[in-house]
Amino acid sequence: MASVTPSMPDAMKEWIDRRIVDGEYASTSDYIRDLVRRDRERRSHPDLTLDDLRLMVEEARASGISDRSMEDIKAEARRRAAARRGTAAE
Repeated sequence: MASVTPSMPDAMKEWIDRRIVDGEYASTSDYIRDLVRRDRERRSHPDLTLDDLRLMVEEARASGISDRSMEDIKAEARRRAAARRGTAAE
């Protein structure tokens, strides 16, 4: 495994240390690996603009209340997400 030694302001290091003390991460390396994973995930999907989100909210409000169960809605969301990733829904 490669080693990297990042330099950062004290306030950022204190932020990371707090996450470790709170039990969210085991180490600074664990925290940075999580940041890289999240960045890779975020960049692998097209970004939505604020206008896209507004349109989605507007369409959702206009669609009314669904008669589908929450499980049906979640299953459809999983299928759509899997289709975007090109994988089978779990």
